[in-house]
Amino acid sequence: MIPADLPGFFARRADLDPADYIELDYAFECYGDPRAAAAHLCSEQSTAQWHRIGIDEDFRPRFGAKVLDLHVEGQRSAPSYPTASASAAAGPGAVSACRVTIAHPHGNFGPRLPNLLSAVAGEGVFFVPGIPLIKLLDLRMPDGFLSSFSGPRFGLDGIRDLLGVHGRPIFFGVIKPNIGLPPEPFAELGYQGWLGGLDVAKDDEMLADAPWCPLDRRSALLGEARRRAEAVTGVAKGYMANITDEVDRLLELHDLAVANGANMLLINALPVGLSAVRMLSGHARVPLIGHFPMIAALSRVPGYGIHTRVLIKLQRLAGLDAIVMPGFGGRMGMDEAEVLDGVAACLDPMGPIARSLPIPGGSDWAGTLEGVYRRVGSVDFGFIPGRGVFGHPMGPTGGAASLRQAWDAIVAGIAIEQYARTHPELRAAIDAFGGKA
Repeated sequence: MIPADLPGFFARRADLDPADYIELDYAFECYGDPRAAAAHLCSEQSTAQWHRIGIDEDFRPRFGAKVLDLHVEGQRSAPSYPTASASAAAGPGAVSACRVTIAHPHGNFGPRLPNLLSAVAGEGVFFVPGIPLIKLLDLRMPDGFLSSFSGPRFGLDGIRDLLGVHGRPIFFGVIKPNIGLPPEPFAELGYQGWLGGLDVAKDDEMLADAPWCPLDRRSALLGEARRRAEAVTGVAKGYMANITDEVDRLLELHDLAVANGANMLLINALPVGLSAVRMLSGHARVPLIGHFPMIAALSRVPGYGIHTRVLIKLQRLAGLDAIVMPGFGGRMGMDEAEVLDGVAACLDPMGPIARSLPIPGGSDWAGTLEGVYRRVGSVDFGFIPGRGVFGHPMGPTGGAASLRQAWDAIVAGIAIEQYARTHPELRAAIDAFGGKA
């Protein structure tokens, strides 16, 4: 049993070479001795059997994950969230709520995202005996490990340069209706949004290469409409085509959409897999933007799963130039601090890895722009309404104009209600969406 060998899975940070380890923060609840539970956690995610029978050897010094810090934050009579593993856990008694920081030697898996996840969020983490609840809260990777990844090829700064947008948020619009329209009216809606002031019109994350709206035809029409909008407005525009599909089609669909005029691409990162995103990033000639399907399934339950900041850091590492994430507001049901953690995961220094553009979204419109701006604390974000543009009473041109007018009001320090007195598009947005902020 591990408790007799606890010292083998504990270390002082000063005794380790930080270049050799990824640091992992977990919250967990356990039965019995928290130190034994933490040792089990290290063992199961690294060298679960550290020597051969009858051989005097010990693989833990080089290959074992090691507890650096362990804090018991309290006890309760039962796990805080019911799970099958909680009811089947061995042994009665109180449950301890703990926080632990673990140093895991990245030489165990190398700079490979599937192998990293298999170690730090796999069987050896979520099936530890005596730990019914656990959540991976954060990970910190040394520069030497990060240098094996290319990260975003364009990043936040490259997207700004592509669009010529500096000193303000980037305005995206999700073309609606998202499902059901054939390519021709879909393209016309995008064109109208661009004329009103959208920087980027995008496919919805659920609209892929559908028989009633095939990517080939849709991207050709939107590419042509984008060029017309640029000619009329005199400024660069972005069309983001969704190429989410089976992995063996991603490069083909990238080439098709880009040849047709898409100058950005959308990929549902977790459904296709982070390794697929990394492969696509190495091939991409335009910025890649990730969307968040599946992120709530992994992160939403308190105390269990993977925190959104971890999933966003890994998407940035895989090469996404911008990351759409669940944002502020009631619809997303996100704690404000967790949204800000996601924004920071895009923008904070990460060794040689470029910054990704954070795009917190969810039922936004002109009236929610100031709240997002104040919370983020800078202009380095994307603002991404759907119905707030394409459900506007004056159409997509009016919806997009209302966003730009809301930003002008923010810059001028004028309340949008006052600014709307002389700006009918903003007035119409307030009347239509004002009760849905």
